[in-house]
Amino acid sequence: MSDVRVIIKRDSEREERVVTTGTTAADLFAGERTIVAARVAGELKDLAYEVADGEEIEPVEVSSEDGLNILRHSCAHVMAQAVQELFPEAKLGIGPPVKDGFYYDFDVEKPFTPDDLKLVEKRMQEIIKRGQKFARRVVTDDAAREELADEPYKLELIGLKGSAAQEEGANVEVGAGELTIYDNLDPKTGELCWKDLCRGPHLPTTRLIPAFRLMRNASAYWRGSEKNKQLQRIYGTAWPTKDELKAYLDFLAEAEKRDHRKLGSELDLFSIPEQIGSGLAVFHPRGGIIRRVMEDYSRKKHEEAGYEFVYTPHATKGQLFETSGHLDWYADGMYPPMQLDEGVDYYLKPMNCPMHNLIFDARGRSYRELPLRLFEFGTVYRYEKSGVVHGLTRARGFTQDDAHIYCTREQMGEELDRTLTFVLDLLRDYGLTDFYLELSTKDPEKFVGTDEAWEEATETLRKVAEKQGLELVADPGGAAFYGPKISVQARDAIGRTWQMSTIQLDFNLPQRFDLQYTAADGSKQQPVMIHRALFGSIERFFAVLLEHYAGAFPAWLAPVQAVGIPVGDAHVAYLQEFAAEAKKKGLRVEVDASSDRMQKKIRNHQKAKVPFMIIVGDDDMNAGTVSFRYRDGSQENGIPRDQALAKLVDVVERREQV
Repeated sequence: MSDVRVIIKRDSEREERVVTTGTTAADLFAGERTIVAARVAGELKDLAYEVADGEEIEPVEVSSEDGLNILRHSCAHVMAQAVQELFPEAKLGIGPPVKDGFYYDFDVEKPFTPDDLKLVEKRMQEIIKRGQKFARRVVTDDAAREELADEPYKLELIGLKGSAAQEEGANVEVGAGELTIYDNLDPKTGELCWKDLCRGPHLPTTRLIPAFRLMRNASAYWRGSEKNKQLQRIYGTAWPTKDELKAYLDFLAEAEKRDHRKLGSELDLFSIPEQIGSGLAVFHPRGGIIRRVMEDYSRKKHEEAGYEFVYTPHATKGQLFETSGHLDWYADGMYPPMQLDEGVDYYLKPMNCPMHNLIFDARGRSYRELPLRLFEFGTVYRYEKSGVVHGLTRARGFTQDDAHIYCTREQMGEELDRTLTFVLDLLRDYGLTDFYLELSTKDPEKFVGTDEAWEEATETLRKVAEKQGLELVADPGGAAFYGPKISVQARDAIGRTWQMSTIQLDFNLPQRFDLQYTAADGSKQQPVMIHRALFGSIERFFAVLLEHYAGAFPAWLAPVQAVGIPVGDAHVAYLQEFAAEAKKKGLRVEVDASSDRMQKKIRNHQKAKVPFMIIVGDDDMNAGTVSFRYRDGSQENGIPRDQALAKLVDVVERREQV
């Protein structure tokens, strides 16, 4: 047997090793149980892969992103095998790894029940315990069609082949190259137990799936299109250790407690009535207070920062979006047109920027007016598919706190720096403090303008982002069609990441709208345009804060900042006087004069997450004092009324959490 020289690469370390022909990646990393695959020339390979002379081999740890995907996709195969053993009529869709887990789609006569999922999970445990081997096998298209003749969805994917990478999740099955099938083999006899069309790689054996859980089932259209048949999707999760699985399930339980849809109903903040439509929310009085306070504070800060407020209509002629390019690039996300005025197409607006351009262009502009910062709480409408609409975080109608800044080329670096600093400071005022930045660059298939303009815009944004001293993450191809962007990513109280503000630099829309200003030398110049949505949308930001605070808003945002609770009926009038004084100072204070017992009132307002409960009995009334009860159950007694009012005012003004 001849020798083979390979390089084993681990981070910055490189080790040359001489091995014999036929050596596998598994042989190279024998005894290293956390390694589940190898990367060779940038491609992921099974550990059964035989190394060739001169190759660079990089081990893939199960805890890495690629390793977790391999673990979870292998678990998806085990789940699909279990389903077909229990429900032989089930036809296979696709089963890719997704964030924190995996899913597999099945065509079955009846939807799966919770009891079905328990049976599937039990059968998966049996398959894992058997230690079946995952074995890769290259097949021709014709051979694959013959082997999978009873799997219509797999046959469709074989037909797509080269274009399948563009389909939802289909890239785990087929790509542009050779077709492969993975066999699940009995470890003792080598007998075929199950097989699936798949690109791989996979774990060497099912025994390397240490911890998994099936989560839920749902309906899903085949290949994500509403024109196709609806299949049954089972979601699961898998982790390298049982401790990690437990931590994830605990995290999900905490996230469920904080679900803004649940809290919105419990705290009577908003609803999404079926009579209005999916993704279209109404805010109730208490939710309306929170939203108004959010908007008022934002409005005040924008005024201080030199923004000017504008207002634009909800609908427009289609010609406006032809000029902007939205009908070329964004039509799928827009509501269908309404035909008015003898056949003229009108659209509900998905964006505010084209209308702001018309405001800029309504009269001649001088360089002395720049930068011109236009701001609007502008309601927009986007036709999201029903499967992705999610409470307030993914809605069909929402209000953007939208700004468009027009400046000269010379001003854009300073203006971007100022805008990003303003954005981060304002988000901190609302209680979000843990950020990183994401730089989204040009999609080579979906952009307008020149490569040179994109390069200049991208480098300008990069320099501005780096000045903040925050982590900067690349998002290749993630930009909108008209320019690159910086996204502010914020982590909430339980570590989830939310995309908040976006700042986009745009040389293209000013050109499409032929926007001009008169420069100091009298020449006509084109302004640079900066798009900036600070909250993203008010509804979504409302939901993020609701989940971040788990409904226990700081006093300045709370719909009721304090509630008076009398020990008995004789103390109601005293508390009403206190509440009247508080309201004169701009505080939101109520008195609970209901017939409920005091302890029930306390429980009710604890559930409502009111920051302060002001309790008054005979001693307080005689001494001219009140007692504070806080959300954590602690109490502070005998506070003089004027001091109590001053404390409430101070906590609100400093936006302090209590």
